[in-house]
Amino acid sequence: MRRDVDAEWEPTVPALVNLVAGSGVPRLRAAFAAAGLHGIRPAQASALVPLAAGGMHASDLADHLKVSRQAVAQGVTALEREGYVNRVPDPADARARTIELTPRGRQVLRVMRSHAIDLEKRWQRILGERRLGELRESLQMLLAAASGE
Repeated sequence: MRRDVDAEWEPTVPALVNLVAGSGVPRLRAAFAAAGLHGIRPAQASALVPLAAGGMHASDLADHLKVSRQAVAQGVTALEREGYVNRVPDPADARARTIELTPRGRQVLRVMRSHAIDLEKRWQRILGERRLGELRESLQMLLAAASGE
């Protein structure tokens, strides 16, 4: 059963941001496939970004991603199985292991970066340089305010 929606209803800004962000997912999937990067979804790929600076413990990665340690453990297992990360002994603590990107995992990051640059160029053609700059500044302000809460 379909409910009638108020004629003046508009999606919220957070909903629009989510929709715009999600609109690039099909192209990113296609870019992964074209690069031979199978067995990875865009949501999983975003979990690789914090590892670009170097290996991390699973607990640190969970904190960074704001997800449970169990979610990270499951995700890392899948990423390791597909060859995107390795768990290696921590040289400072023999009991601990760090998660590191493999060359294949670094390739995922390169494809993601290239896709993001292409998407930003497309947005610039649509919005123009000034409006895209204003959008960037607004989003940065919102992120800074959210991290200060």
